[in-house]
Amino acid sequence: MSDLLPQIDQQRLPHHIGVIMDGNGRWATTQGKPRVFGHHSAVESVRATVESCAELGVGYLTLYAFSTENWDRPELEVGALMQLLVDTIGSEMKLMLDNGIRLATIGDTAGLPEATREALQLGIEQTSGGDGMMLILALNYSGKWDIARAARQLAQEVAGGRLQADALDEAALSARLSTQAYPDPELIIRTSGEHRLSNFFLWQAAYAEFYFSPVFWPEFRKDDLYAAIIDFQQRERRFGKTSEQLKQATNP
Repeated sequence: MSDLLPQIDQQRLPHHIGVIMDGNGRWATTQGKPRVFGHHSAVESVRATVESCAELGVGYLTLYAFSTENWDRPELEVGALMQLLVDTIGSEMKLMLDNGIRLATIGDTAGLPEATREALQLGIEQTSGGDGMMLILALNYSGKWDIARAARQLAQEVAGGRLQADALDEAALSARLSTQAYPDPELIIRTSGEHRLSNFFLWQAAYAEFYFSPVFWPEFRKDDLYAAIIDFQQRERRFGKTSEQLKQATNP
């Protein structure tokens, strides 16, 4: 057993964890390999993270798998990523079924290749009966796209007379985001030592805690996840209140 696992407070787990899986290409370069090698090696990191979150009892795990900006990468790399996604859904199906994991996606999936969309739909259907963690793949996703899409929907509803303009508030916009069915993330992890969101969950991360790991994603394992959760549990989440107010609420 990991030395870190017993340090995790099972009563204070983040309900929703988002992961920006960064550093595949740079890690491959350090190994003297092409960037695609890093993406293939990262499958083990995905498996370890998904399995660990499911075992701990995390409710939702969102993996930032492909952003809208990633289309600007070399065509060979993009094609390899799309095929890897298809292959991984098939190879990890047993893991998902054994752990009751339900698969879902957010993002403009209509813009993905047909084979990728078909693999995703099949995976969603096959895991729909699960009663465990929700695994959400953010594909062809960006926070700006999500907010703009929600704003456009609100504008159309107002123009069509289905919504009053003075009813436009935070709740109205949140209800039209691609994540409307899921709670906002409480913990966002980014690997590879970078310290930015890169257009991920711009609205939803308003009160998320951030954990930046120096580890490249292909080397990220269970202990790295445990370290992030332990760090999260050591923080005081005040949501605009003072420490004294929190203590009074806990001990009236």
